[in-house]
Amino acid sequence: RFTSRRIRLPARSEILLVAAHLPSKLHCSAGSQEQEAISLADDIREAEKRVKHRRTVLVGDFNMQPFDDGMVGAKGLHGVMSKQVAAKEQRVVQGREYPMFYNPMWSLMGDLSQGPPGSYYRSSGQHVEHFWWMFDQVLVRPELAAKTDDSSFRFLTKIGGQSLLNAKGKPDIDVGSDHLPLLFEIDF
Repeated sequence: RFTSRRIRLPARSEILLVAAHLPSKLHCSAGSQEQEAISLADDIREAEKRVKHRRTVLVGDFNMQPFDDGMVGAKGLHGVMSKQVAAKEQRVVQGREYPMFYNPMWSLMGDLSQGPPGSYYRSSGQHVEHFWWMFDQVLVRPELAAKTDDSSFRFLTKIGGQSLLNAKGKPDIDVGSDHLPLLFEIDF
């Protein structure tokens, strides 16, 4: 469900890049998704111990909203919506320390964002429905968050002149995917 790589470039600080694809809400309960996020967070913390730094970028299809328990829970991915909060780097809950991620994807939700209000659209006919979902996300540890230009985070709606949206403004599965691709830049 994930892979991690040390990225070393000349004249740059090393980073740990983690890419993940967690189970879908269509086939997994919210509780199981949270447990998967906790397992991923544990594995990331172990990888950070091995590389002896926390300059970590986590990207993927988490199949969870930024506000779902697995994404915000301290034992889970602990992704907060504010650089100021993330700058604290960690917090103590019930006597245990948990490192934080900054999750800039919160800012891309809804009509006030610069692009589509999410990365995935689904209308299921249920009483409670989000319609637009933010499953595809990038989270960065605080050290990298301080160097990150949030305006670089966006979902692509067009590639090479080809629209990735259908006539209704939703991801066009016939020309791409049911998820919009995410583009971001991080200075490290």
